[in-house]
Amino acid sequence: MDIIVLGPGATDKKIQRIVRKLEDKGFTANISRGTERTVIGVIGDTSKITDEESSTFESMPGVEKVLRIIQPYKLASRSFKSEDTTIKINGHVIGGRKIQVIAGPCAVENLPTLLKTAKEVKKAGAAFIRGGAYKPRTSPYSFQGLGEEGLRYLAEVKKQTGMPVVTEIMDPRDMEAILQYADIIQIGARNMQNFRLLLEVGSYNKPVLLKRGLCSTIKELLMAAEYIMSKGNNKVILCERGIRTFETETRNTLDLSAVPVLKELSHLPVVVDPSHGVGKRQLVAPMAKAAVAAGADGLIIEVHAHPEKALSDGEQSLKPEKFKTLMKELRAVAKAVGREI
Repeated sequence: MDIIVLGPGATDKKIQRIVRKLEDKGFTANISRGTERTVIGVIGDTSKITDEESSTFESMPGVEKVLRIIQPYKLASRSFKSEDTTIKINGHVIGGRKIQVIAGPCAVENLPTLLKTAKEVKKAGAAFIRGGAYKPRTSPYSFQGLGEEGLRYLAEVKKQTGMPVVTEIMDPRDMEAILQYADIIQIGARNMQNFRLLLEVGSYNKPVLLKRGLCSTIKELLMAAEYIMSKGNNKVILCERGIRTFETETRNTLDLSAVPVLKELSHLPVVVDPSHGVGKRQLVAPMAKAAVAAGADGLIIEVHAHPEKALSDGEQSLKPEKFKTLMKELRAVAKAVGREI
């Protein structure tokens, strides 16, 4: 027994009675209210529930049926929630008809450059500003980010442009600062299976952009989302950003098949990061357009006012004028597949 499906007439009183019974048995309940049905996800080791105990839940007032979920991920699965999840952030909706675009530099370097880039991408149609204040780099000698100073720059940009902020967390000890400044917390590819960090962000009601790990399967990505959701935070956005294969012509192999696969397996919104997926600015535009055609709910694109001077990932960052052109092209693709940007 992993899911308890309630009938249309299930009252709050009946729901609370079921929740209390689950809690008495050592489980946690995750309630999802749909347009027609309310579903309770049972969090914990449900293999301990016998068929007889499952029958007692099925006979409770308001219960329509109880189900077992075959997949190891429960809350992230379509079985738990058939409707697409939409996440509202400062007037913007991720997961709806409109494809949201997140744009900005890989790393926050200084306020003037960040502000200039933000104003340009907003003018072109981007809804969110991205920028790393804490940077996970392969080399310990590379630029590691400005830390909280970078977060303050992002806050100033939000104040001047109104754009919600997307920034990465690497360490649970930075949670207090991140919560103060970020509208979406990003979990980078290298931290996708940092389970302590996943549980930490899951404890707060703040949207999380979860990037797929460099060598991770789709199942592992969904299990990482399950870690976050198991703590009560259902505002998870999945991100395909390329995986490591034997191919060396691109930085990674952008697995666009993951988009429709994830949409079939999960109700969570899916965004694509073509910048990290290919690592070359001349390839970002075609892959961004392909991502929209594949059904992505959003894009996260690196843009820098002066990419030749960027302290991180300049080779894959678009200049603002190129981003503006791309946005025009993306609108045509989105219209062709019944979406909008």
